[in-house]
Amino acid sequence: MPGALATRSGVAETAGEQIEVGLRERKKARLRQQIVDTSIKLFRKHGYENTRIDDIVHMLEISQPTFFRYFPSKDAVLREVGERGFACICERLRSELSSKAGTGERLRRLYVTLAREVESDRQLWQAVVLSGAMDAVRSAELRGHEEAAASLLREILTQGQKRGEVTRAFPVVHLAEFMEGLYNTVVRQWAVDLTGPHKLTARMRSAVEFFLRGIRA
Repeated sequence: MPGALATRSGVAETAGEQIEVGLRERKKARLRQQIVDTSIKLFRKHGYENTRIDDIVHMLEISQPTFFRYFPSKDAVLREVGERGFACICERLRSELSSKAGTGERLRRLYVTLAREVESDRQLWQAVVLSGAMDAVRSAELRGHEEAAASLLREILTQGQKRGEVTRAFPVVHLAEFMEGLYNTVVRQWAVDLTGPHKLTARMRSAVEFFLRGIRA
């Protein structure tokens, strides 16, 4: 009996430790999310350049060392936003892959929807563009996210080739790279207003139509 009691006691202690570790991890995840959400709120309100880490920690009532335990800089917070951006793109791509629509309709719907979402949050996405927070060349941790999105886009185009909707004159990988480059260029031009005031959704519709004409079988 003493041995059985000791065993039960040990199991209870282990379970208690696991619960404590679980609570600690959830608390850390919650604070990390709060830092991201508060930073985004301030970026939207004051702009990225005008928001200081002091402003973020003051609003959250935490110390700077606590902030730096989660993020080494403001740019690192934006990279988290960039990861969310890629996750959103992948979600939209998967949604289109599951639809019965043709290639043209899929791409029009995909890119206009993405443009509409970006356009509704210009301050934030301007910061993302200027900081390179979605640039997988500069941020190695984003390369897997970008490749996941690129792979899904290639699958849409591959299906288009099989249906006879997309030219086979060029490799799918090149077509996907071209569309990605077109999308990124239009968003960047809009974010920093290099070509004058314009609606991102209108420019994106035009860019997609240009692409579709070029890839027509």
